[in-house]
Amino acid sequence: MGAEARRRWWVNRTAMVVVWVAASVGIWGGLHWYIRSESMRKAHEGLVSMCEERARMLQDQFAVSVNHVHALAILVSTFHYEKHPSAIDQETFAYYTARTSFERPLLNGVAYAQRVLHAERELFETHQGWTIKTMKREPSPMQDEYAPVIYSQETVSYIEALDMMSGEVLPYLGLVIFLSAAHLVVLFYSGGYVPSNFYAGGSREHFASEGHRQSSPHNPFRLLGSNHLGVVLTFPVYRSGLPADATIEQRVEATVGYLGGAFDVESLVENLLRQLAGNQDIMVNVYDVTNTSEPLIMYGPPYGYMSVSHVSMLDFGDPFRKHEMKCSRYRQKPPIPLSAITTPSGVFVICMLVGYILYAAWSRYDSVKEDCRKMEELKVQAEAADVAKSQFLATVSHEIRTPMNGVLGMLDMLLETDLNFTQKDYAQTAQVCGKALIALINEVLDRAKIEAGKLELEAVPFDLRSILDDVLSLFSSKSREKGIELAVLVSDKLPEVVIGDPGRFRQIITNLVGNSVKFTERGHIFVQVRLAENPYVAMKAKANGALNGGLHDKGETIFRRSFNTLSGLEVADGRSSLENFKLLLSDEKPFSSVSESEMAYKKDFDNVTLMVSVEDTGIGIPFHAQDRVFTPFMQADSSTSRNYGGTGIGLSISKCLVELMGGQISFVSCPNVGSTFTFTAVLQRCQRSAVDDTKRTLSESLLIAFKGMNAVLVDRRPVRSSVTVYHLKRLGISVEVVGTVKTALDAFSRQDGHLRSGKQPSLLLVEKDSWNSGTDAGLRDHLLKCKQNGQISQVPKMILLVTSESDRANFGAFFDTVIMKPLRASTIAACFQQVLEGGHPQREEKANGSAFLRSLLVGKNILVVDDNKVNLRVAAGVLKKYGAKVECAESGRDALALLQLPHKFDACFMDVQMPEMDGFEATRQIRLMESTANDQIKNRALTPEGSGRAERHLPVLAMTADVIQATYEECMKCGMDGYVSKPFEEEQLYQAICKFLVSKSVYNS
Repeated sequence: MGAEARRRWWVNRTAMVVVWVAASVGIWGGLHWYIRSESMRKAHEGLVSMCEERARMLQDQFAVSVNHVHALAILVSTFHYEKHPSAIDQETFAYYTARTSFERPLLNGVAYAQRVLHAERELFETHQGWTIKTMKREPSPMQDEYAPVIYSQETVSYIEALDMMSGEVLPYLGLVIFLSAAHLVVLFYSGGYVPSNFYAGGSREHFASEGHRQSSPHNPFRLLGSNHLGVVLTFPVYRSGLPADATIEQRVEATVGYLGGAFDVESLVENLLRQLAGNQDIMVNVYDVTNTSEPLIMYGPPYGYMSVSHVSMLDFGDPFRKHEMKCSRYRQKPPIPLSAITTPSGVFVICMLVGYILYAAWSRYDSVKEDCRKMEELKVQAEAADVAKSQFLATVSHEIRTPMNGVLGMLDMLLETDLNFTQKDYAQTAQVCGKALIALINEVLDRAKIEAGKLELEAVPFDLRSILDDVLSLFSSKSREKGIELAVLVSDKLPEVVIGDPGRFRQIITNLVGNSVKFTERGHIFVQVRLAENPYVAMKAKANGALNGGLHDKGETIFRRSFNTLSGLEVADGRSSLENFKLLLSDEKPFSSVSESEMAYKKDFDNVTLMVSVEDTGIGIPFHAQDRVFTPFMQADSSTSRNYGGTGIGLSISKCLVELMGGQISFVSCPNVGSTFTFTAVLQRCQRSAVDDTKRTLSESLLIAFKGMNAVLVDRRPVRSSVTVYHLKRLGISVEVVGTVKTALDAFSRQDGHLRSGKQPSLLLVEKDSWNSGTDAGLRDHLLKCKQNGQISQVPKMILLVTSESDRANFGAFFDTVIMKPLRASTIAACFQQVLEGGHPQREEKANGSAFLRSLLVGKNILVVDDNKVNLRVAAGVLKKYGAKVECAESGRDALALLQLPHKFDACFMDVQMPEMDGFEATRQIRLMESTANDQIKNRALTPEGSGRAERHLPVLAMTADVIQATYEECMKCGMDGYVSKPFEEEQLYQAICKFLVSKSVYNS
């Protein structure tokens, strides 16, 4: 990422952060406003409900008071004017109003003033016994009519005899009665003066016309001192008989008095709020809004926080005046709701967290994107490096193998000439070193294939026992030189032929046996193969000490018992004891060592899981080096390579091959005792037809010749004798094992000289360890004596089994023949045939040996193409040795010139890397010419003269020192039929050409 791109990235990132924070703040503000608005809306809804409730109750309380005052007016009219004499007096009125005051809680007192005309004044005063007085307590002056108070509630009894129409205002403690224009005004105040401009309002006509239906309230008054406001309720009292539809004049004429009471608005509201819970939550104001420009406050403070308020109209019964009640939710500005702070703040924090997560995810995405970009670059580099590595390996392999092919080829041809002993030894030594170098190159290439994941296993039928015999033959001379036992034992329960990769299986066995031969100077090397009933049990072995004897803390071996092993020496793995070896022969396991989970293991009948162990009594592996045994190019110490040779790569390759075969490998090792390597491999069972085909490739003539024969084996070691019996049974020979020569003589001395099986033995095999030249030298004479006595019909052939050439020279004179170990079925059969027929042993030849190769190549025309003249001479020499007619070409163009149709060649060996035109391009051109010719043949086949002609196809085999997988795939892609790596080997050459030349000869026949 450049500097400019990095700067843009940072600017974009900063801008996004700022926008996100601003958006979060905006969300906080919007949510805060919304919550506050919702809070105020809910408060307003509650306020409306409470205010309407209070207004309704105020109206109800006022209506109740009005009804009771009206009822009192009817009471006065009924019992004072309709009864003669009157049923009401002052005492009765005072008593009644006092007892019923609870019905008028909002009225401080009531009083009744009788209407008295001037003509009736004298009679009225005589009747009452007092004089009508003004507010100043003076006799009332003369006027048209008077309204003196004749009945009053006890609380206002001091106004009795006062003329309510005197027009004078006097201060009283309690009630002030002001009567003017036929109106009675009762006003309550608490200490103070009624203002001189007190206005009662209204007219007699209005009052008379409205009084019969309802009270007549007047405009409110403000009392001095308390500032309480109230209205006056006045009810006219009529004579009886007034019609319902009376006119105003009739009503005025029928009026006989006035009943009045003071209605205190402030006291009404106070009482109402005291009755209601939550009155502290709202503030109530009552206004007289008759004059809307200057409303008069009747109750409540003049100011308040009116942002949340509601107005309810009040009806005090006067259609000419208007009253309203205004309710406010708060007396002062309400505080901000806590939720309006906490909720937006929480959402803000969440937004910031989400922003941080998005920011981190964005950063992580950019980081991962950058990492992916770098990984892509590294991938390209790695792929380029892999290609370069493969090309390097191909080049190095080719450059090394090309001269090595010449060296080994010339050495091979040199050994075919007449050489003296010294010259032949030198040539053989050089050949061995060259083959070792080729083997090292193959191991390095195998390791490279494994690391690249390009190593693929074959799946072909093969004879497991034959491969093991071949491996033993590779190391037979070395084991004889060292005088060590080299043996193999395969369980009878294993199938004869399995499907797998025989080459890689042989490579694993060869590596393990080769290491054992390299590091073993005494004792034995024992290869055991059996069915792995439960491979997980077999792989539990771990180097934790000498399992046969045990170890001190310092690692010293303690020998506590004798060892029933192949050579009698101690081995590292205690499972190789005699008891376990017997279990190997029967393929059974001791139940004491099998857990429930192992008992539940189910065999897969489509697969065969082999367990192979390679046991030796060599120097062992030091404990500190056991953890790196399978590490490539690692050895126990620096002296190992100097003393024993090797590169330390064989075991790592074996481990990888075992894992490719679906198995595991482990080992048990103890210094100065030995090592046991055990591995498993999963192979497939083979069909019967494939088994038969594989058997036909073996030389069975010798094996069939010995079926039904009997033999006696003298061997005191049970394990070793079991190995010998295994090989003899492969030939069909029944064997009886005895421990000493004396026991064998006793067997021959029985009646008729028969064995326990009832048959007379034809062979007597004796292990060198069980032979004593001093005491057993007369064995042949004793057998001849038994024949003369008629105990046996013939003297059995005596055969000695030895492990070294020195033993053969020392004891061979006492026996008919000597068999050198390691034992193999083919060598035993050849030896038995020799000794039984009395002839010379036949030379063993495999089906792919020189004779078969000669039979394939003799008379065949072969074209060899190679730019290296030395390799050209070697290839031509090898092919001519087997009778082929060889022509050479040094380039692809020369080969094309020779292969112009029609040509005489039966096969072509083509080098891959050549100048001008390589082998790949040359093969493509050959296939193109053949394709054109075959098309013409198909067209001619439609005519009678063109029928019967075969299509042309020349077998082209790649001949190169490059053996990596990529080269093989390229060979197959360009049209080649096979692959022959340099240097040539007899078996490889046979396998490469047999399927082409044999099939061609059959077709031509």
